[in-house]
Amino acid sequence: MPSPYSSGKKRSQGKRLTVPNIQAAKGGEPLVSLTAYTAPIARLVDAASDIIIIGDSMAMVLYGLPDTLGLSLFTMIGHAKSVVEATGHALCVFDMPFGSYEEGQEQAFRNAAKVIKKTGVQAIKLEGGEAMAPTIKHLVANGIPVMAHIGLRPQALNTMGGFKVQGKGKASHTQVLKDAQAVDKAGAFSTVIEGVPAELAAEITAAVSNPTIGIGASVHCDGQVLVTEDMLGLSPWVPKFVKTYANLSGEIEKAVKAYAGDVRARRFPGPDQTYGKNKKV
Repeated sequence: MPSPYSSGKKRSQGKRLTVPNIQAAKGGEPLVSLTAYTAPIARLVDAASDIIIIGDSMAMVLYGLPDTLGLSLFTMIGHAKSVVEATGHALCVFDMPFGSYEEGQEQAFRNAAKVIKKTGVQAIKLEGGEAMAPTIKHLVANGIPVMAHIGLRPQALNTMGGFKVQGKGKASHTQVLKDAQAVDKAGAFSTVIEGVPAELAAEITAAVSNPTIGIGASVHCDGQVLVTEDMLGLSPWVPKFVKTYANLSGEIEKAVKAYAGDVRARRFPGPDQTYGKNKKV
């Protein structure tokens, strides 16, 4: 069975996956991807992940914004640097925020190069299909690996009329398929497919040479990605396509309540958490 690891073996401690490793996974064991925006979460998800995406979804998850549009490149760079420093296994991909690449190839290269220099990520991700293919081709030709993102594109919510499933009608189905083929031909090493019917995801995955990463796009993709906080039960609301694997919100609330009770009852700090003259520091 094809493997995302060039040697065909399990990854070793301290050896980070590369873009060619991910490309080689096409049609093999599904790729595992999660998001991370901070060092603590990055450390926890690194060992089990093939790809970590420093997503612009942090706008909503960390900063409580209504969508991803208000996040700056400067803000994301700080988060990405901490994620790269905290990891050593997964390929780290930086999600280019709205307004940082759409203006043209020169703007896209300038900002992508800045991101790679300042953070150490191995690749960038940008949204768009046929219209973005020339930019992807330019970036790849100049040494910047690109992960594409088609289907439901959160940065295009104003033109799409909100967070709506794409590819349901005949015209939309045809366009999403064209988008997938265009970014593949342009040299994207992988493509995120978000919010499309299962049949379309399967058709796209069979039609392109690069690995597809699904989010709300069925099991037919070459891999899957979720927002980590969503699958851990830390988000107040999650989309239909999310499976919640833990209820950390409930566990945190219990821990905070227990701490507050101990403080108010003067049970904390106890002897074990207190310094004294005759105690070793």
